[in-house]
Amino acid sequence: MAVYTHLSGEELASFFDLYDQGTLLSAKGIAEGVENSNYLIDTSSARFILTLYEKRVDAGDLPFFLALIEHLADKGLPVPRPIHDRAGNVLQMLGGRPACLIEFLKGVSMDEPTPADCHAIGRVLAQLHLAVADFKGTRPNTLSLDGWQTLAEQCAGRADEIASGLSGDIAVEIAALADLWPADLPSGVIHADLFPDNALFLDHRISGVIDFYFACTDAFAYDLAITHAAWCFSPDGRDYHAENARALLTGYCEERPLSSAERQAFPLLCRGAALRFTLTRAYDWLNTPADAMVNRKDPLAFHRRLQFYRGAGQDLLPQ
Repeated sequence: MAVYTHLSGEELASFFDLYDQGTLLSAKGIAEGVENSNYLIDTSSARFILTLYEKRVDAGDLPFFLALIEHLADKGLPVPRPIHDRAGNVLQMLGGRPACLIEFLKGVSMDEPTPADCHAIGRVLAQLHLAVADFKGTRPNTLSLDGWQTLAEQCAGRADEIASGLSGDIAVEIAALADLWPADLPSGVIHADLFPDNALFLDHRISGVIDFYFACTDAFAYDLAITHAAWCFSPDGRDYHAENARALLTGYCEERPLSSAERQAFPLLCRGAALRFTLTRAYDWLNTPADAMVNRKDPLAFHRRLQFYRGAGQDLLPQ
């Protein structure tokens, strides 16, 4: 989350005239994340998140994202519902951007997840994968092999500004994964961005899973690999937390056991996950506007994960 589009009080007041959600009391920009503009909204009746979808999010994908969130909420998963206006709409235009008012969920993110936290998120991720079995929507993963190649080309001339040799190492990894990337694994709609800051905890339980704006159709085990990369290392990627990893994978498999093909492919999927975030963070590092109210994230934190995964092999999975 971030703030790229700034709103006036008059714009916000007009927006809330569309809803039966009380009187607008306050609106505060949220700086975390890199994708959309987000505001914490308080009205006389409740608290909400107001999201304005920025250029990286295709407006044509928004009905898919919002239908997915409602589907998961209907299945009992802890996800925030989009709020309908008086006419039944969930999408609006605000500040020149598509916008949606979303339920606020109480809870805090864990900066340093414990094994218990990882076990809990593993179970919820598996529950999500089971819950989409009857969801009809699909969306291609634009940040898979072809997308990685495009990002690498966009960063190639400048990636070495981040670290010497980074461009060449990215090119070598893309070539290796293109030759080995698995096909025909169990698939469906995945979260694709389940980092600790996208999970909320309250009283030691998961109270919310948020930020579904990378959701797409891909292998469930790849979603697990993304979560592994996000939850099982120190933030800078230097230290691997094996206890977190065991807890995450155990929790997931309690709800949805991995097939033999998924287990075999998992180390490679982890390399792909680490490469994906190395590339998107590198692109953002090089292209984020200087005046954007947003915290840039270090791409080398995921390059270090990639280097770890190259040598890890099947030892990543509990027997």
